[in-house]
Formats: sequence, C-alpha cells, structure tokens
Amino acid sequence: MTTAPERPATSPRPMSQVATRLIGGSVRRSYEPEVAIDWDAPLVDGKYFLPREVISLYGTPYWEELTEEQRITLSREELANVLSVGLWFENILNRALLLQLLREDPAGPFAHYVLTEMGDECRHMTMFGKVIDRVGARPYRMGRRDRFLAAALPHVLRGSLLWVGALIGEEIFDAQQRRIMSDPDLQPIVAQLMRIHVTEEARHIRFAREGVVHRMQSASRLERFLVGNLAGLGGPVLKRALTNPGIYHRAGLDVDRAVREVRDNPQHNEMAIIGFAPLAAFLEENRLMGRLGRHLWRRNGFLP
Repeated sequence: MTTAPERPATSPRPMSQVATRLIGGSVRRSYEPEVAIDWDAPLVDGKYFLPREVISLYGTPYWEELTEEQRITLSREELANVLSVGLWFENILNRALLLQLLREDPAGPFAHYVLTEMGDECRHMTMFGKVIDRVGARPYRMGRRDRFLAAALPHVLRGSLLWVGALIGEEIFDAQQRRIMSDPDLQPIVAQLMRIHVTEEARHIRFAREGVVHRMQSASRLERFLVGNLAGLGGPVLKRALTNPGIYHRAGLDVDRAVREVRDNPQHNEMAIIGFAPLAAFLEENRLMGRLGRHLWRRNGFLP
C-alpha cells in the first residue's frame, strides 16, 4: 500500500492575527436581528419557507400527489426543523468555545474574537427561535439521549476536533443557504434570516478553517487519523437530524411512506452532496478524510 507524499510545510498566519482581522470585520458588518428583520411584515400567501428543490420529498411520487398547500406546509416544517438543529448546534459550539477560553489568554485577540463569535451565535439562536414562532411552527426538541450527548460533546471538542466540528455544523448549511437565499418564491422573512446568517457565518467559517490549517502544521499522524475518522460521525448525525420523522407527522403526511421515499430520493441525496462539497474538498486538502470517515459520509449520502 502506498501513502500520499507529505505536503510541504506552509506558514499560516498566527491565529491572533486572524482574530484581529475578523474582529474588525465584525465591527464593520454585524446585524442585530431584532431590528434588521421586519418582524411585523405579514407572511406572503403562496410563498414557500424553503425552496422546493431542497425539500426532502421534492422529486418523489409522493411529492407529485401533494397539493400546493401541503407542499408549503411541509416546507414550513422542514424550515422549523433545520432552525431547531441550528439552535442545538450553536448551543453546543458556544459551550465548547467557553471551555476553550479557560485555556486562552483573556487579554489576547484570540479570546476576544471567540467572545465576538459567541455573541453572534447567541443572536442567531434568538433569531432562529423568533422565526420559528413567526412562521407559525413549533421547534423540534431533542430527545433524552440527544440531550445527554449534547451535554457531553463540548468536553470532547478540543483542538482539531473543535475546529472540524464547527465546520461540520456551519459549512454544510452555509453552502445550501448561499444557493437558496435569493429564491423569488421564498418567504421574505426567511430570505432576511439567511442573508444575515450567511454574512456572519462567513467569518466563523474562516476562523475555523484557519484553526484547522494552523493545527495541521504540527499535528501527529495519530491526531490526523482520529480527526479524519471521527469527523465522519457527522454524517449519520446530520442525516438523522435533517430527516426527522416528526416533520412528516406535523405536516399531516403518511410518515412511513415519506421516510421511505426520502431515503431513496436522488434529488435529496444530490442536495446533501452539494451542501457537503466545499467542506469535503477542504478536508481532502488537509488530509482529514480518513477511510472510516469517508465511508460514513458516503453511506449517509453526503459523498457520491
């Protein structure tokens, strides 16, 4: 068996420099959703809460049988689920970042940007919750097992795992949001949410990517092996979270049939692959796609 040649070492900028630049960007372009979104504007009849092509049943025989009203209701429930998953993730990320701060210089720019990012994420969680309520949906709640895992995970996310874990939660959604936020059939309040989130998440993604690149300069083979394979657990976690059977129950559909057709839906699988593609390329570039990790991503529909 042959191995890939070692890439020549590079000299990434110190994380303190990256943090200083991103703090400047945060000062110049951040949003307060409480005033940046028109919360009093009425919902628009006939507009979707997610574009048709990203709805899990789109392209299936079941989709063809649904009325337009049923399709819009399904889009609202899928939006509520996506935003609920976003709330869970940003909660976990903030707690992991708080633990990271215990090991950092509180007077340095790295710690200051981490606090800035946490402030962004707190506003995002508020925004997600308010939009769920505004569109007339209810949040999707974690089960007991998931709450236990969510409480334990911040204590595991350290070093490379913290940065890669942040990218798994941010990049996949970001890639989809960039594709759909200008859809003319999208409810205006959803488009506003996505524009805010894309703008601010771009800084968070850059920070996490720089953290990965910086860490990889001195990473051992063991660290690369562990991170490259443990990251693959994001595949089954995301697949289960984003195809929650409760979506179809709340939309008044046949849950068993919906789950079955979503599982075999090539359109849904293509959307997952498109969303994961930028992160997959980054992981490959940094040699963080282990054999098991690749298998898990592919098995759960995120790799072709």
